[in-house]
Amino acid sequence: MGGLAETVQQLLRERAADDGTAMTYDGRTWTWREHLADAAAQAAALIGIADPSRPLHVGVLLGNNPDMLTAMAAAGLGGYVLVGVNNTRRGEGLGRDVRRGDCQILVTDTEHRALLDGVDLPGVRVLVIGSPEWAELLAQSGELTPHREVAATDTYMLIFTSGTSGDPKAVKMMHAMVLLAGAALVGRFALTSKDVCYLAMPLFHSNAVLAGWSVALNSGAAMAPARFSASGFLDDIRRYGVTYMNYVGKPLAYILATAEKPDDGDNPLRVAFGNEATDRDIAEFARRFGCDVWDGFGSTENAVTVTREEGCPPGSIGRGFPGVAIYDADTVTECAVAEFDEHGALVNGDDAIGELVNTQGAGMFAGYYNDQDATEDRMRHGMFWSGDLAYRDADGWIYLAGRTADWMRVDGENMTSAPIERILIREPAISMVAVYPVPDEFVGDQVMAAIVLQDDATLTPEQFGAFLAEQPDLSPKAWPRHVWVADDLPSTATNKVLKRELVAMGTAARGRTLWKRDGRKYLVTTE
Repeated sequence: MGGLAETVQQLLRERAADDGTAMTYDGRTWTWREHLADAAAQAAALIGIADPSRPLHVGVLLGNNPDMLTAMAAAGLGGYVLVGVNNTRRGEGLGRDVRRGDCQILVTDTEHRALLDGVDLPGVRVLVIGSPEWAELLAQSGELTPHREVAATDTYMLIFTSGTSGDPKAVKMMHAMVLLAGAALVGRFALTSKDVCYLAMPLFHSNAVLAGWSVALNSGAAMAPARFSASGFLDDIRRYGVTYMNYVGKPLAYILATAEKPDDGDNPLRVAFGNEATDRDIAEFARRFGCDVWDGFGSTENAVTVTREEGCPPGSIGRGFPGVAIYDADTVTECAVAEFDEHGALVNGDDAIGELVNTQGAGMFAGYYNDQDATEDRMRHGMFWSGDLAYRDADGWIYLAGRTADWMRVDGENMTSAPIERILIREPAISMVAVYPVPDEFVGDQVMAAIVLQDDATLTPEQFGAFLAEQPDLSPKAWPRHVWVADDLPSTATNKVLKRELVAMGTAARGRTLWKRDGRKYLVTTE
């Protein structure tokens, strides 16, 4: 089923008579027939009250629950554009996203309604699920006549970028992209209607849509929406019979930081797929929970794709799809092949590190909505520029080096954060790490690291210094000058560390546990 579908709209219609389980949540289940009937009623109601002179964009400010999944299916069936509103945004930032997405309707619930208090939303009709107004609209909805019959290249959803390096931008996610991403994963992992997909990553973001929701649509598997919790993860997997999960950012690290139990491997999980996990976390998660973990590289824009394959060396994210290359942004030429010393340290970073690009064009990137300047900046010289720094070895394996804002000039030497982070995470006591530049008191930058320890782990300044001294591939200039031992790191809703917030904190203690390096010795700093 679904093999001939070219749009989300078509695929959902094929599921409309399916009596297999579509959703399981908090002790209740819905068949696909029931779920899509609810979605069709919602779509009809919203189309009925929409202003036909304006773009039919419906914003959703919801959590990971059946209401969100119904709103997603309603947009697909109804042929209008869904705008995923980040429920961790606040105030003017939240209002900016709703306005940037041209939402004429905003659907929310009682849990999130208060976030809109005081937010300027001219021309936006706010509807609260469960309210008398909402119930009346659904009761009067009638049969669904779609807003339009969509084409494969039409926009299904506006998905905002994570905002790690500035204001989030609204990526136009095509119907074809949603469909193809899920179909590829269903084939790769042999998923069927007997599987259960755990949807704990934010459903307003591309990872959950492409690697979670679309997987269920393509396979007919059941969806188990959830709010991510490291401590509640295993209970959810067992309760819902989860066989497949998607992740983005640091959730594996959060889960692994919880205390291990002898029966952790007694669970139905078969596959975890996502991106940005460390080599150590991938291996440890697979061992502890008895599943396969597949980690790749991708972005909300879906223009540069890199996948791990057999023989992928430690630290590498894999080999790129055709057209993926590493370019010098100034000369617009391909960077040199990476060279390493006998310890595996990169020796020609200035020449080898550049920006990941797609030389063949935009790939599946359809542009940013209402932001032509940002779209043109991404599509310079007929290529897509990702903003991610990387280098490639002689065998074609790609290694991330950070974002373009992660360049540091330390004692006259250029370096980036990701290679240092990959070394620091080798320390068993460390659960998470972020490396970033802070101003040197004289000129250039110094390296600062924020680390989060494993639960119940300890690490002294002396132990940390001894660990660094044992790493043969760590340049002396890459030793962090400052270290913050944090309880947690500031992050986006998609578990990506907000380094700009770390940089803004500076190097003053202000109640934090900080170490400062003097030579090769770390000392605790105070106000």
